[in-house]
Amino acid sequence: MDRRKFLKAGALGAAGTALAAPMVNAQSAKTITIVSTWPRDFPGLGTSAQRLAERIPIVSNGALRTEYFAAGERVGAFDVFDEVAAGNSQAYIAADYYWIGKHPGWAYFTSVPFGMTTPEWNAWIKFGGGQELWDKIAGEFGLKNIPCGATGAQAGGWFNKEINSPDDLQGLKMRIPGLGGTVMSKLGASTVSLPGSQIYENLVSGAVEATEWVGPYNDYFMKFYEAATYYYTGGMHEPGGGLAFGMNKSWWESLSEFEQAVIVACCNEEHAAQPEEASALNGQYLQRLITDHGVQVRQFNEDVWDAFGFAAEEVFEETRDHSALAAEINDAYQAKLKEIAGWRASAEIEFSNQRNRILGLV
Repeated sequence: MDRRKFLKAGALGAAGTALAAPMVNAQSAKTITIVSTWPRDFPGLGTSAQRLAERIPIVSNGALRTEYFAAGERVGAFDVFDEVAAGNSQAYIAADYYWIGKHPGWAYFTSVPFGMTTPEWNAWIKFGGGQELWDKIAGEFGLKNIPCGATGAQAGGWFNKEINSPDDLQGLKMRIPGLGGTVMSKLGASTVSLPGSQIYENLVSGAVEATEWVGPYNDYFMKFYEAATYYYTGGMHEPGGGLAFGMNKSWWESLSEFEQAVIVACCNEEHAAQPEEASALNGQYLQRLITDHGVQVRQFNEDVWDAFGFAAEEVFEETRDHSALAAEINDAYQAKLKEIAGWRASAEIEFSNQRNRILGLV
């Protein structure tokens, strides 16, 4: 083969993905109706979901179109699961731990107390059998779910009083979903799971006295500092916060390989972008909360952490007792957590602790 033919062949190979995209017109394009649990244009969670919805038509070369509806625009935030399972919309963007009332196993595909960080969860989902278990539980509800975002480790939350001992949690009215909420309930808190759009008004009115949300970047725009002074940083409830692109399974299976590949690629892209964005901005917005709004940053002491740990052990046992599938998911998750986290503690965490000590970062 002469040099010109070789270079031409290489160029065609490199452009293979683009060449594989079908030629479409407006009439033949498939429309994906996406419903979300997040408010429109909300920095972080909302803008991430909108980025994903906007990206799919571009990558598909017009073969797939999207209609995006933020929380409350088509259905309520917590109605998106049933909307998609019924086939009325094709996909939702949400945190799957919202559905623990349907089955507690859903919690492991967002985050659980003392669980996996975002890199650890990614490893489990992609290379440790997590996606297969996600497919198993989702399939029981007529869904197919894949990762499409992550928050990274979340803050412990906003409180209108200091938490100096486990006794301070007795009777506390707190917005906190998932198994983290179950842990807080065991410690005497009165917990509720509210969609993001309803938290501020409930905090201001006193209907709730504390809330968790995400981290400084996302929380800043919620203006929780207007109703709660104390911001606890590290929390036990969501060390990772993986988000889901949940699709109607029958619809997913009707797609071509190309269409499925586009959706997976776009979800993977946003799944990487969202925690990177949060990591880049959390420090900046934490400082703004402190300097601009007088927020007082706190950390839970070891007595409180220990109480969280004992309660979490009870919650996991109760979750296992729910069903064979719940036990299978929990046991696989916990086993992989020990394996992944053990190595990370020996390498990355040891390094970061020593780096932070030497550089005076903490």
